[in-house]
Amino acid sequence: MLYLGLPLLMPSLWLGYRQIQGYLNQPQAMLVLGGAPEREDFAAVFARQHPELPIWVSGGSNPEYTEGTFADAGIERHRLHIDRAAVDTVTNFTTIVDQLQANGIDSVYLITSDYHMRRARVIGEIVFGSRGITLKPVVVPSHRDTEPMQKSVRDGVRAILWLLTGHTGASFSHQVEATIEGQSSP
Repeated sequence: MLYLGLPLLMPSLWLGYRQIQGYLNQPQAMLVLGGAPEREDFAAVFARQHPELPIWVSGGSNPEYTEGTFADAGIERHRLHIDRAAVDTVTNFTTIVDQLQANGIDSVYLITSDYHMRRARVIGEIVFGSRGITLKPVVVPSHRDTEPMQKSVRDGVRAILWLLTGHTGASFSHQVEATIEGQSSP
């Protein structure tokens, strides 16, 4: 009977360990996920409270808006690292994990909208967790409902796919969407 509970116990222990580790490690950087300008606005204010931290913005608004938002908040340009390689939430993490690791960063503030945080944390725990990088969530308030659980599950699977193959499945998911859209048009 103990053997049956072990597959459930191990992931629970791992998640508990990651939670504790996240609380104990002081973040060494900020990661802002693109997708909503208010995330960058919020992060610029948050960055003033943490003047020692570098800031990574993954995806997001056009570079001029991003740079202007942080400059208007008095954030020095040398702190800002803008990465436009990401095409979705999974690639927000996979395109910068090596950069963070190369800079010796093992803990980050994860800044995204409240409705998006669950999915971002699932992906981040898999991708960043595979490199020993912990997350400390910082929620940007919105008036939107939390995303459906299916998105978290789907992108969690894609993050595991990336761990196993080095591919996120982003091109495949875009091909599927294009095919579906093509079938629905006359």
